[in-house]
Amino acid sequence: MSAYEPPTALPRSLLARAEMQAALAAHDFGTVFRLARSEARISYSKIAAECEMKPERVGRLARGEGSVTTFEKIARIADALRIPGSLLGLAPREWEAPTSLRRMLPAPGHSREAEGNDLRRRELFKATAGAGLVVGLPELTHPRAGSRIGPGLPAQLRARAARLRRLDDVLGGGDTYRVYLGEYEATKTMLRDATYTDATGRALLSVLAEQAQQAGWAAFDGGRQEDAATLYKASHRAAVDSGDSELAGNALAFLAYQAVGGNRRAGIETAARSVAEAGPGAAPGVRALLYERLAWAYSVAGLAVETERALESAGAALAEVDDAPQPDWVSWVDETELRIMTGRCWTELRRPLRAVPVLESALARYDDDHARDKSLYLSWLADSYLTAGEVEQAAAVTSRVVDLASGVASVRPRERLAPLLLRLGEHQAVPAVAEVLDKARVV
Repeated sequence: MSAYEPPTALPRSLLARAEMQAALAAHDFGTVFRLARSEARISYSKIAAECEMKPERVGRLARGEGSVTTFEKIARIADALRIPGSLLGLAPREWEAPTSLRRMLPAPGHSREAEGNDLRRRELFKATAGAGLVVGLPELTHPRAGSRIGPGLPAQLRARAARLRRLDDVLGGGDTYRVYLGEYEATKTMLRDATYTDATGRALLSVLAEQAQQAGWAAFDGGRQEDAATLYKASHRAAVDSGDSELAGNALAFLAYQAVGGNRRAGIETAARSVAEAGPGAAPGVRALLYERLAWAYSVAGLAVETERALESAGAALAEVDDAPQPDWVSWVDETELRIMTGRCWTELRRPLRAVPVLESALARYDDDHARDKSLYLSWLADSYLTAGEVEQAAAVTSRVVDLASGVASVRPRERLAPLLLRLGEHQAVPAVAEVLDKARVV
């Protein structure tokens, strides 16, 4: 990436001001532009040129007329004014990474294939995120303060959450966080302002717990770690209050998954609590998911025996899944997912002879449209190839990771790529390695 610093870059002191931060959080770019002009002496004409907008459009926004809603334009404004992605609900921008790390990260749109995947994801976002809806999903009329909520509304909200969850299949948390957070906040407002029976209230709390988990996951995926932890904890409280032990256990599993990267012991303890809290009577898919997360916590801590035991428990639970309904939030947990988690665990345990076969067989059936997840899972395969000394194969797989991760609004592929590329750098005399390092280098 070029070291070019746009003339519209906002001073850090201005970005730190409460008025500016409130405007950014609300995507109130009219106020942002006005503050840029009055406090940083950046003219509207410069803003228009750098943001690729018509000057009259910038002027109208500054007068409070209209709004900016498309991902592409918001991202362009962030880059032109050097606004950190976290202040706008975006993943960190390329220019935010330290120079030493930027050199080892994929440049957006590097290949035609990456550009095509990125365009499809962005087009879907344009069609959905402006209204916060998946295509075909009807808007709900939220009850007025003091009005009575009927017993059917929680089921409608849960079905709505299931439809919105499908966005996570193709978009990163930087794209979806505000959509999911808006759903959570709307339900929280209903619980506060409306009236309902005790049974309806408990059902609404269960929905709130589910929505908080989805928003927390998007925050985690988009690099908003504190927001993720706050939402997971709020989800756990709501699930416990609603009597939904499955969702309560899953909230703890999310917290455990977040914790293992720092405090491994806390991650194991929380993951074990998640299994206990859901209980043996939880749906098989739920138990499979929670045991998977427990296995992951054990593997990161280097505990092979415990990891294998948890994976076996996950497999046994998954084998119980039949035609009985499972919660929609575990619908993605299947045999392929279990094989991927198994390969990831053995990769962490530095057992490539176990990891490589299961990852290869599972990923051969994994669609490239799930670019974020496939890039992540392939990174573990590349890692295992490196551990096994298969440098050329590791380089080939890493090349696929770079292509798939390009343009994904998630911090996690970047976090996985950085150490992987550094390990590959030890073999840069190998032509295949030099090629992938050159591909990954931001110019």
